[in-house]
Amino acid sequence: MRHALELAWRGWGRVSPNPLVGAVVLRGDETVAEGWHAEFGGPHAELAALHAAGEKARGATLVVSLEPCAHHGKTPPCTDAIRAAGVRRVVAAVRDPDAEARGGVEVLKRAGIETQIGPLTEEAAALNAPFLFTRQQTDRPFVALKLATSIDGRIADAGGRSQWISGPEARDHVHWLRAGFDAIAVGGTTALMDNPQLTARGLTPRKPPVRIVFDRRAMLNLGVSLVQTAREVPTWVMASPEAPISNVSVLEGNGVRVFRPETLAQAFAQLRLAGIQSLLCEGGGALGAKLLAEGLVDRLYWVQSPVWLGEGAVAAFAGIPASPLADAPRWVVVERRPLGSDTLLVLDRRLCLPES
Repeated sequence: MRHALELAWRGWGRVSPNPLVGAVVLRGDETVAEGWHAEFGGPHAELAALHAAGEKARGATLVVSLEPCAHHGKTPPCTDAIRAAGVRRVVAAVRDPDAEARGGVEVLKRAGIETQIGPLTEEAAALNAPFLFTRQQTDRPFVALKLATSIDGRIADAGGRSQWISGPEARDHVHWLRAGFDAIAVGGTTALMDNPQLTARGLTPRKPPVRIVFDRRAMLNLGVSLVQTAREVPTWVMASPEAPISNVSVLEGNGVRVFRPETLAQAFAQLRLAGIQSLLCEGGGALGAKLLAEGLVDRLYWVQSPVWLGEGAVAAFAGIPASPLADAPRWVVVERRPLGSDTLLVLDRRLCLPES
């Protein structure tokens, strides 16, 4: 199962809005074939593994990171292929909560195929957290916040300089990370000061992420690369109802789509209606802190760099309300690993486990 989860990652940036799925075919303790969902609209992981196994699939065990689908979408039901291949047993890490696709376990049981949910259910849920979240909550996207801080939790030095706290390995990882999200967001001040491109480099996503700027006054101008390239890469601005019409007109005249929500919650609801199911916010500090304070962050990608910036530097978590220790929310650790000299810590606010 752990290998199936590793295989699933090979679809990163290519399969959304479908989930990441990997599959392994076993005969006894021997792996005879493997597969993964490689491209949206293409064969699912189960079909790829069964095709690779051929006749060896008959009487074998299929280990898959997500319950096989039981509906006809862009491809036929995986349950049909499993039955046709003569598989004896199916082990899935986690149930599929999708209203159309779920129910594969029941279909297989009725066909006399032994089924099991688990092991590594929590790991599989973390792998597909955005997919599972948006099947359980329909009023906003899955929101991830990426922060690069000093070891004392600062996002910039006392002079406001933040490039670069993290090293090249961490920056490369962020480009890879972007490819798997529907949208990349920053605050208006960050967009003006850092002039980012907010594109995924190193891994070409199936669809380029929409670039979103939370800019209440719609202050972006023609000197910003996001505006200059808005006709090439989708670029949206979340302004406020009070944003000057003249500013909005300039943006819209240059291909930027402007929304005017009254609150952050309303902004996220509008994004979900516009087709955004997962969003990666990369700052700045004020936007990140507000998202955390309002309980709108579902995952935190925290890059910690071995440098001290001191008391006068810009704090990453300023403005977060205090909580008594006994009542403080404890997040779920998803991953810890080195990125060059930096450390990546991935935390989820909660596990998105579907009902069994």
